[in-house]
Amino acid sequence: MSCRQDAEQANRDFQARTAKWAGGWRRWAFPGIWLIYLAQTIGGVHDHSSGVGAAVGYVLVVAFACCYLGAIGSGWEQRMNRFWWLYGATFALTGIEAVFAHDDAFVFFVYIAVLTVAGLRRYAPAVVGAMMLLTLLAPKLFGWGGSLDYNNALAIVLVGLAMYGFFAIVQSNMELAAARAEVARLAAENERSRIARDLHDLLGHSLTTITVKAGLARRLAERGNHERAAEEISEVETLSRRTLSDVRAAVAGHRDVTLAGELATAREVLRAAGMIAELPGSVDVVDAELSELFGWVLREAITNVVRHSHASHCTVLLGPRSIAVLDDGRGGAPGAGNGLVGLSERVAAVGGVVSAGPARPGWRLQVDVPAASDPSLPDSATLGVAQ
Repeated sequence: MSCRQDAEQANRDFQARTAKWAGGWRRWAFPGIWLIYLAQTIGGVHDHSSGVGAAVGYVLVVAFACCYLGAIGSGWEQRMNRFWWLYGATFALTGIEAVFAHDDAFVFFVYIAVLTVAGLRRYAPAVVGAMMLLTLLAPKLFGWGGSLDYNNALAIVLVGLAMYGFFAIVQSNMELAAARAEVARLAAENERSRIARDLHDLLGHSLTTITVKAGLARRLAERGNHERAAEEISEVETLSRRTLSDVRAAVAGHRDVTLAGELATAREVLRAAGMIAELPGSVDVVDAELSELFGWVLREAITNVVRHSHASHCTVLLGPRSIAVLDDGRGGAPGAGNGLVGLSERVAAVGGVVSAGPARPGWRLQVDVPAASDPSLPDSATLGVAQ
């Protein structure tokens, strides 16, 4: 799987997971589990109210739970008008419930903290802080008696911090998915440009020659020189077959791994990752029989640099029978991971050697294939890099 395909698949997976959680029973089940802590408010209604007042207090608990779950669902669906109406309703219900449950009504603030962090990221600290202070001081402010309510106040702060971290991770994942989609788009665009350029180079001269020779054969046939016309048509047929073979090879290059294609993809991936890339302008220096192998080497090396190195600079060096990838990151243990193991097996199959280890600065991965080795490479069915 290429870097472009990796990016596309990762983006599809993230969108599928988001849609899965945004719809169906999961939207209600996970937030609904935590409504069990409203039992404290129910207990407060039981302790401080009776008769009709108690009944109203219990109904308010149910109404609050419905508003909370509705706001969560509206947030997933990006129906913000509905979200804000429900968000405001939770505050109103909290104030009314305080009449029937006293300070136990402020358990509602724990749930409102979740909605606050989700909808008011910039102002969330101030709002959560105000709710914490009100919960802490409520027994004294309203003359309900009892000590300061440290437990609920601490719960509001901790839940607010936890949800802030959670939503930060969600936002980072969304930005990462967007970056991967952009990498995939740029890589696909680069591939289209490469194919267009290759086809232009392949077909431009050939079709011109075919046109000229076909015209010549027609004129010769009109003059009665059928033998010479047949020779020209034979040459047109040969040239057409050769051109068709070249086009098929170019299209196969679009599907298979090539060093030139992996260099183009690496440039876009490193740029998207915020790294400075020093890459060769062409691959002419590399022996033709090693182009596909070095393409696999480059793919694995760039994947490791982006995923694990935390580097800011990456350099690729090419020789006739060698390739080296250097970065200024932290690197890793030589030979670690299935990717490098599979790469070592692939290189060993053609008599080459993989060396990986610390460099100054950072890390260096290098592959050398001696000239005396068998230049034949495994067929494309056996060339999948282990992920």
